[in-house]
Amino acid sequence: MSHTTRADTDGTGHAWELRAEATTLGLWRKEVAMAVAKLGGNCEAVEVARLGVSELLSNVAAHVADPACRLEVLRDQGGIRVQLFDHSPVAPAVLTPRWEAERGRGLWLLRELADGLGYVLTPSGKWVWFVINSAEPDREAS
Repeated sequence: MSHTTRADTDGTGHAWELRAEATTLGLWRKEVAMAVAKLGGNCEAVEVARLGVSELLSNVAAHVADPACRLEVLRDQGGIRVQLFDHSPVAPAVLTPRWEAERGRGLWLLRELADGLGYVLTPSGKWVWFVINSAEPDREAS
């Protein structure tokens, strides 16, 4: 398994030290889905979190020389915050997608689905995060 350390943050969240690898994305989608559900996330929140963590970890696996990172799922003012620290000082770019391209629309899509998306640069890398408002009831299909 690709994670080395797992921590429960006193019932307010979960955190893992891991290596971002394309072969383990399914594992992390499952882990994050369970963490979001335990924190009270509804079905929509779980699905956005699954998509979001897949995008964040895929970006680290594809673009960061050191795949070691920290993944956290935390309670955040009525919602749930999923955040990832990696060792790249390069800010993520949310670009308007070229619809004919095979890649390059993941962060744009995540920005559209999440209730907030952002990043902060640090001396040793960056945190990239998204927030899901889990307080809303599940939306019924029309």
